[in-house]
Amino acid sequence: MDEFGSGPKAVDGIRAGVGGWTYAPWRDNFYPKGLVQRRELEYASRHLSAIEVNGTFYGSQKPATYAKWAAETPEGFLFSAKAPMRIMQSRTLVKTGPQIEDFLGGIASLGDRLGPIVWQFDQGPPLQRDVFAEFLALLPAEVGGRRLRHVLDVRDPAFVDQDYVTLLRKHGFAGVFTDSSEHPSFADVTADFVYARLMQTRSDIPDGYPDAELDRWTARAREWAQGGQPADLPYLAAQQAGAGKRDVFVYFISAAKERNPAAAMALLRRLGA
Repeated sequence: MDEFGSGPKAVDGIRAGVGGWTYAPWRDNFYPKGLVQRRELEYASRHLSAIEVNGTFYGSQKPATYAKWAAETPEGFLFSAKAPMRIMQSRTLVKTGPQIEDFLGGIASLGDRLGPIVWQFDQGPPLQRDVFAEFLALLPAEVGGRRLRHVLDVRDPAFVDQDYVTLLRKHGFAGVFTDSSEHPSFADVTADFVYARLMQTRSDIPDGYPDAELDRWTARAREWAQGGQPADLPYLAAQQAGAGKRDVFVYFISAAKERNPAAAMALLRRLGA
């Protein structure tokens, strides 16, 4: 595995990456020509400092698979992972405790490569606030002796308001900053880490974003990491004073997906990773 180097490290707690690592167009503009598919994670994890796993949204993997992923990545690399959608789409949300326990017990096999867990609620029947609060109480603070960081991605604009921010802060869970017109986008800091999914890469720009925009996102990431809150982003509630340094996860997701690795690497270069 030394062939691809040791990989970029987090810079002041900031990591940058993409969603997944298996995408055919990346074999033309990210992965080296001729790289076998089974080595794509190995390569990606040595050019990015984090990856968000989307496949777990559609179904959990076996613990042995998670352990294999961990073994293929360098020290310091982290996976975020979406929880299985069957949990968030359950008609009896407050009874999903066993499913939550089963998923987290398996993904704990990632060991020290385990990063935030994302609980994505797509638009559907309106969420009941009392039921949603009970669901958050089911999410454990740790698994296998390892601390868990939970991220809530609620995509119903009617639900995402000041009360939602207050509830996230109560539990110390992060919301997702989406930088998107399609999903609620707010930058209120509600945990001791920040989770941003940047969704505006353009196919006609080699690095996905213009240099000036990447410069601004680099500055925002640094401000978040130092405990600040960028003044040029949207907020739903009163901002709270910074509580010290934070970990920051910046993912380039969707949009012109073929440009996302280049965008993440451009941000890492600006950070000095």
